[in-house]
Amino acid sequence: MQAYVVGGAVRDALLGLPVVDRDWVVVGATPEEMTALGYRPVGKDFPVFLHPETHEEYALARTERKSGRGYKGFTVYSAPDVTLRDDLGRRDLTINAMARNAEGGLVDPFRGEADLKAGLLRHVGEAFAEDPVRILRVARFAARFGFRVADETMALMKRMVETGEADFLVAERVWQEFARGLLEPHPGEMLRVLETCGALARLAPEIAALMVGETREAVFAALERAAAQAASQPVRFALFAWFTRSGCEVALGSLCTRWRAPMEDRELAVLACRCRESITGTAHATAAELLSLLKLADGFRRKERFEDLLRTALLAAPEVEAGARRARQALAAAAAIDAGAVAATADSPGGIAKAIDAARLDAIQKGFAN
Repeated sequence: MQAYVVGGAVRDALLGLPVVDRDWVVVGATPEEMTALGYRPVGKDFPVFLHPETHEEYALARTERKSGRGYKGFTVYSAPDVTLRDDLGRRDLTINAMARNAEGGLVDPFRGEADLKAGLLRHVGEAFAEDPVRILRVARFAARFGFRVADETMALMKRMVETGEADFLVAERVWQEFARGLLEPHPGEMLRVLETCGALARLAPEIAALMVGETREAVFAALERAAAQAASQPVRFALFAWFTRSGCEVALGSLCTRWRAPMEDRELAVLACRCRESITGTAHATAAELLSLLKLADGFRRKERFEDLLRTALLAAPEVEAGARRARQALAAAAAIDAGAVAATADSPGGIAKAIDAARLDAIQKGFAN
């Protein structure tokens, strides 16, 4: 029985990146032998065990055979006769198909180290085409490392899209990979990869529609600024809403529903659709117009979300900086009034809202006058 560190831990160490988690592959062992040594079984679809002391994952070497459509359509074979090369050969990319033995020696049957040095994302074998999730993973790795996709790998991904294999992706998995890619240092590279192979038009036609002319370049520039400023996931996703002009709420709402996006991301995207025009004009807005924006964005109750809305606007259109500053000043002034005290002076219950609006409007006007 031999254990090897595999996958991302080997790749990241070679890149000089911190290794957070280590995954192990065990060759020449049975499940019974693992449990006898104190390892705790946790795998559902194939034999995975937790080390009794480090709690790191140890998976028995395995192979996979395509048995259906989609990323779950596989039959797993795990036995002592499965070699390390067999196990590495089922992996997606050469840079993820390396291992280190107990002595620290590198096991690299598919030249992953060379591709790592060349900044190249290359598939290990034709079995890559059996799992459509790998299209999304390649795009995400491009976003993480800024690597180029090998020509033969891009050609294979295009065939996967054309033959309909990508149509079997589960919505939650699409969102999971897309959202993770958005948070990488080069999120625009994810879009470029998905656009080039045809997956973007198939999975997110609402976003693919933005990949034209000046709008396309503006989206990439906004994503680059978002990464540089470590913007949150909802803010980065809301950028697509900002650049969607025709039927924005319907388009982004449909995408969020289809992908089952988290409510936080959905709400900010919809808010960007609703408030884009108002924010664009805030540099010269009147106090009444600013109050209308704050109410439309629910800024008094959801101040953090309103700030995320302004961050989205500034990343998408840096020229609105003066307007965003005025919006923040207006919110600070209007929020400082004692709404409870104002409500107590209203003549009737129906006049409370009007009284509070009048007080907030007055506060905004005085704030800009000072």
